[in-house]
Amino acid sequence: MWPCSVTDASVGWLGLVFSRAVVRRALVFAVVVGAVLIAINHGDALLRGDVSGGRGLRMGLTLLVPYVVSTLSSVLALRENSS
Repeated sequence: MWPCSVTDASVGWLGLVFSRAVVRRALVFAVVVGAVLIAINHGDALLRGDVSGGRGLRMGLTLLVPYVVSTLSSVLALRENSS
């Protein structure tokens, strides 16, 4: 079993990851930055109407990257400010 401090730290970390403010901020960044990245990387295919399942998956992952980066950045900043 994990020592209490490790368990408490992971619960606190996960609590921040799923907190309303962090999720909302990450979603905004994901939509804005993801839309720009999708336009840059897939804009020509979108204009041609050439969106296959594989390309749709890549577009979804393109949205996921800024979400994860924003979430990690927010959680690390909040934890640093609280200590």
